[in-house]
Amino acid sequence: MFEAKSGTGADPEEMARRGRIGAFVTHSRHDPAQTTARAREAFLARFEREVDPEHELPIAERQRRAGYARKAHFARLARLSALARQRGPVTTAEGEPTASGGAA
Repeated sequence: MFEAKSGTGADPEEMARRGRIGAFVTHSRHDPAQTTARAREAFLARFEREVDPEHELPIAERQRRAGYARKAHFARLARLSALARQRGPVTTAEGEPTASGGAA
């Protein structure tokens, strides 16, 4: 069913392929919403801690502010992504794309 692991020096592309296969197998056996629920809760709780670290605000106001903090976070990520795309791919001195292909 699974291939035996050969050596420890697999290249990054091979490691990515193996990881992708593993993710597909995991998702075929388990509900992704359940497997990521705790991580998602922790991620969202981060924004509540950010806007109200002392838990002094009413829950509705804390959640409202956390929603905007989350929107700001993703807007910053979108801005950085757009800037990176404008700069184009990162290349080596020889003009070849780097392994990451994106901004350094």
